[in-house]
Amino acid sequence: MIKKINTKTIKLIKFYNFINYNLIYNNTAINRYKKDTFEIPAHKAEKLKKLKQSICNIKNCDLEKSASNIVFADGNPKSKIMLVGEGPGSNEDLEGLPFVGRAGDLLDKMLSSINLDRKQVYITNVVNYRPPENRSPTAEEIARYLPYLKKHIEIIDPKILVLLGSSAMNALIGEDEVISKTRGKWIEKSIGKCKTSVIVTFHPAFLMRQPTQKKLAWVDLKMIRDKKIKLKI
Repeated sequence: MIKKINTKTIKLIKFYNFINYNLIYNNTAINRYKKDTFEIPAHKAEKLKKLKQSICNIKNCDLEKSASNIVFADGNPKSKIMLVGEGPGSNEDLEGLPFVGRAGDLLDKMLSSINLDRKQVYITNVVNYRPPENRSPTAEEIARYLPYLKKHIEIIDPKILVLLGSSAMNALIGEDEVISKTRGKWIEKSIGKCKTSVIVTFHPAFLMRQPTQKKLAWVDLKMIRDKKIKLKI
């Protein structure tokens, strides 16, 4: 009985830590993420290198012209859990890494609530350069970068693909989808040679603006945790 109470208490602590998490609002990049060197097969490393270079070589891209850095990816390329966000913000543009601002701080908290961290997942965005004024990428910009995103997913070959927000959902699931109806469901999907289980949840930046939706995000996170256990990842 005591064991059951302790387990339940731990779960509640994780939930309330996530729901009631207080963010420090400032405009300074966190600058605490170091690029870890993961030993991956040479052919996979070469494919990622070529993909990054091909993105750098995109012609006539206004996003690239206005950005400081390409924001390619972060995390473990060997991971079987891949997260796709929307696009870099100002902090990400400065650091050259995804999710290093306030939204990244909340994403770390979300991952921690299901016993994950950045060394256990792989993170990228729909577009790899910062849209001006931190706006959402346009349909044209998403379409331009979509082939590269699909190739990125194919190279990583995740078993679980987490789409953070409407832009990622619309790019990979469909433009007519509504996140409030699509989130919290598993979708089996093939992306190139990659066959993966896809789930949509809210973007951390949205949860900062709408904290009452964190209770739904927590449901999604538990689904990811349970799927991870089921797939023995």
